[in-house]
Amino acid sequence: MLESSDLAAFVGPALDDLGVRLHDGVATLRVWSENATSIELVTFDETDLDWVTDEVPLERGDSDVWEVTTHLLQPGTRYAIRVGGPHAPGNTFNPETLLLDPYARGLAQGDGYEEWRSVVIIDGFDWGDSKKPQTPLDQTVVYEGHLKGMTKRHPDIPPALHGTYAGLAHPEMIKYLHSLGVTAVELLPIHAFVPEPRLLERGLTNYWGYNTLNFFTPHAAYATEDARKEGPEAVLAEFKGMVRLLHEAGLEVILDVVYNHTSEEGIGGPRSSLRGIDNANYYRQQPDGAYIDTTGCGNTLDTSKDAGARLVLDSLRYWAQEMQIDGFRFDLAAALGRDATHEYTREHPLLLAIRDDPALQDVKLIAEPWDVGLGGWQTGNFTPGWHEWNDRYRDRVRNFWLSDIDYARRASAPVGVGGFATRLAGSSNTFSDERGPLASVNFITAHDGFTLHDLVSYDMKHNEANGEENRDGADTNRSFNHGVEGRRITQRSWPPAARPCATSSALCCSPPASPCSPPVTRPAARSEAITTHTPKTRLSPG
Repeated sequence: MLESSDLAAFVGPALDDLGVRLHDGVATLRVWSENATSIELVTFDETDLDWVTDEVPLERGDSDVWEVTTHLLQPGTRYAIRVGGPHAPGNTFNPETLLLDPYARGLAQGDGYEEWRSVVIIDGFDWGDSKKPQTPLDQTVVYEGHLKGMTKRHPDIPPALHGTYAGLAHPEMIKYLHSLGVTAVELLPIHAFVPEPRLLERGLTNYWGYNTLNFFTPHAAYATEDARKEGPEAVLAEFKGMVRLLHEAGLEVILDVVYNHTSEEGIGGPRSSLRGIDNANYYRQQPDGAYIDTTGCGNTLDTSKDAGARLVLDSLRYWAQEMQIDGFRFDLAAALGRDATHEYTREHPLLLAIRDDPALQDVKLIAEPWDVGLGGWQTGNFTPGWHEWNDRYRDRVRNFWLSDIDYARRASAPVGVGGFATRLAGSSNTFSDERGPLASVNFITAHDGFTLHDLVSYDMKHNEANGEENRDGADTNRSFNHGVEGRRITQRSWPPAARPCATSSALCCSPPASPCSPPVTRPAARSEAITTHTPKTRLSPG
């Protein structure tokens, strides 16, 4: 573990208390930018987000933190910042652009796609006697699901709660989750996100949520209509209420978090926050300003620099403490561990800081141990304290269960059980003795690639319906159609909305088998489109 003297500079006090802090009837706004020459606070009318009510400059202080203390920022205030700076490679300043505070706890949207405003929030909630379940790792079974999709058509949940935070915490859903024997719900991204502009131009939307707008705000569209009408504080309260009820039922809540990139995409994409505040520092770039994209999404957050690393750490602290989240699954975690030369290192200061931070000692840290950059596949190469999605377990179980049979028929080659036995016994050839078998998150299906039902129904992917002409997704899913390509739907005793989608995964043990839902519209991962079959996948090699 890191000693206090070894902690990276970004953990120190220089970057403390960024965002808005209420105190003594006023508020202090702190924004970090090394390259800015001016920053201005802009406040708006509560009902008309185009009506500017006040403008106040911030002053540069120590460590390039800009600050203003003002009575203008009160609970519920809608605000933005404007940032000016030099024109040079790597910088994209525009002092006319209204930007989101990266640390905003609430958001409000106006009429346009980029018409977002930050909102001042009071983080208050009565947690009662609710406590984190703290299920031991060797007893943890994780069910991965989409917050909206899990309850959108459930017949025993009131329609007003369909597809909402409150709906997931409804007694019927809790009863169902208990019936599966799972101990934790892992939610696909619930950080505020937006569809990519190119999807909107084609009449499509981003269903999955891997296009983060802000790292501190729950996605408002997943709240009930009543909460949305009341405003960001009510949305926040509904999310916390969901966590409290799930905890009281003994269920942990794990979030799939996307810190590797943001919704600002590549140069020329939306300028909503970090790009306009200090593009040269927040995103990985070549000397000429071209982005280094190890995520496949247009940009990569530069965690080798203090501001980006601290932004991630502060967000995790907030969700673990204020929102009482039990664990995090880090999307493309290898991207967070790339150093100043853009190479992955398991001893990256951010990865060590997350593991050792006192505020995060009671949460589970689960890495998706790869990205799409050079040297991106890193399964088994995180430090003790981290747990990793074990894609080798996934692939070998699929082979043993399905495709070995098909391969043996076609190639007349011996297949055997050795590889399967190694994976089932803890993947000792992947994870060191120091880390042990609990470092491996064993799973067969997840949101990437084929569902459990797809694995036994298709030899090939069929993503024709999402506008990508079947180019997206992995061509190798180690599936077997048992002689007939396509799904064979049989009648079940449960109603369609109650059928679980077989994307559950298990931490340190295999999940209970479950039937998959009937054909419904399924989005492509990274949300290229809505598809009626297999989501786009990002399966790693190996």
